Amino acid sequence: MSSSSSSDGGSGGAGDFEAPSSSRSRMRSSSINRIWPEPFVEALAFQVALDASLAGGRLAAAPAISNIFQVCSTWRAISQSDILWQNLSRRIWSAATLDRPTWQEEYVFRHRTYSNFRRCNYTYATLHFVPTDNNNNDDDGLSCRRLALSRRHLAAGFSDGAVHLFHIPTRMHLSTFYPQHRDRLGRFSSAVSGIVLTDLRLVFATLDGDIHMAVINGVTPLRRAHLGDVVKDGALVDFSGSDRWWVGLYAGVPGHAFHIWNSETEELVFIGGTLTNPESVMGWHLLTELTDVIGRVRVTRHDTAVACTGLRVVLFDLRNHGMIVSDRELHNGGAVVGAFDANDDVAMVVDARGTATVRRVGDLTEVCRFRCHGSRGGVAGGLLGGVCLGYGVISVGGGIRVWDVENGRYLYRLREGDGGGGSGEFNALICDDRLVVVCSTEGIIHLWDF
Repeated sequence: MSSSSSSDGGSGGAGDFEAPSSSRSRMRSSSINRIWPEPFVEALAFQVALDASLAGGRLAAAPAISNIFQVCSTWRAISQSDILWQNLSRRIWSAATLDRPTWQEEYVFRHRTYSNFRRCNYTYATLHFVPTDNNNNDDDGLSCRRLALSRRHLAAGFSDGAVHLFHIPTRMHLSTFYPQHRDRLGRFSSAVSGIVLTDLRLVFATLDGDIHMAVINGVTPLRRAHLGDVVKDGALVDFSGSDRWWVGLYAGVPGHAFHIWNSETEELVFIGGTLTNPESVMGWHLLTELTDVIGRVRVTRHDTAVACTGLRVVLFDLRNHGMIVSDRELHNGGAVVGAFDANDDVAMVVDARGTATVRRVGDLTEVCRFRCHGSRGGVAGGLLGGVCLGYGVISVGGGIRVWDVENGRYLYRLREGDGGGGSGEFNALICDDRLVVVCSTEGIIHLWDF
């Protein structure tokens, strides 16, 4: 009977329920096209992608939104909305700028790169340049102190003050910049202590407090934007910035830890802070000898900065005269400052026992922690670290390893070329959402491009 009713079209719910799936699909599609306005569908698609990323990770957003586009022609048309892709790129991938022709291409590029990072899929290269001949036997010019990345450029700053600029797409060395000469206090007073790099402008600082600026591919020569006073302020141990701020971290004079500039006007707007008071003597030693890193500072897109010494990590507000937002005392032997790094989302602090703690930028609450492989005897000697969107990169003993900083899970070890293995110690490391770059003690720059 049920078969006869079905073939006859029947009446009641049974016949409707057993209608062919293609008929149901056409009916549902027609109904959806009439009922759901495009702005509502766009908002729904954004929320579905966001919920998927929160539940299953950033890579889960793409399959979720793809399913939304399969519903009907009206919903599929939402895939052409540049506003939708802009919102998704900013929320899921923290994309502040559009670097590709459209926001959809921006999203796809970042998704693929993040996926490659997850799967350890990269190309490897070494960058070549002629080291500075400093006419001594100490190889000061081979000691890389800072690395900086922009979308198209890499800058490497050395202990003799030289900053080498590279073009990432071609892997070519473009030029070398040197700080302007003047009377200096200490052999390493002209060593590079920080670099702020964009595709248009290079800004770098030296230990004596000088800040220099150059327009990339410009005809104007390198100029000094700020003349440092090492006796008055101490040594400028680290320097960071954004398109709105420059921040210098000083050690040597109590109460002068932070200097904040408006990077657009180059005006010094704040001096103060006690973070590096315990490291004052060590700050003076930096001018005459290559000692361990004693302080790091990182500027975020949220007009805040995170700074770390061996004893404390602090978050402060750049708009409000360096007001401290959060202050954490570090235990377990203190921090390995050379392994500290922060981006717009998280900060990574590694203690002397080799345990990395990932903290949320905003209030420094803990996200996760993990043990750094390769730390010797329970002490994380020679550690370098960097953090990018979703991943932490740590170098110890010549090995470079990658962790998921959202859950603390170890992922893999990077290899050099096709042969694998390490080639010695490194003295500088940086990473972003696409690249991992280290410089070895032999002056070789290694680059992994995801």
